[in-house]
Amino acid sequence: MTPLFGFLNLGTWEIIMILIAGVLLFGRRLPEVGRYLGKGIIEFKRGLKGVEEEIDVSATQATSAPEPPRPPQRIAPSAPKFEE
Repeated sequence: MTPLFGFLNLGTWEIIMILIAGVLLFGRRLPEVGRYLGKGIIEFKRGLKGVEEEIDVSATQATSAPEPPRPPQRIAPSAPKFEE
């Protein structure tokens, strides 16, 4: 038999056993677990989309002309001078 999920190398019987174990372990909470899993996947995708946008923005900024260096500025003395 060819594996259903190539990267996990799971066959049909393995998937059936995992589903049975999931029903036995989670029982009535299975829809709730699935809902939380779905929300987690959506949040993960949103996070990846945000990272991709940040990479695109930084790439466009890197290709634009950099701002010229500013001349040095004089710094006022921070400690008062005492007279004798």
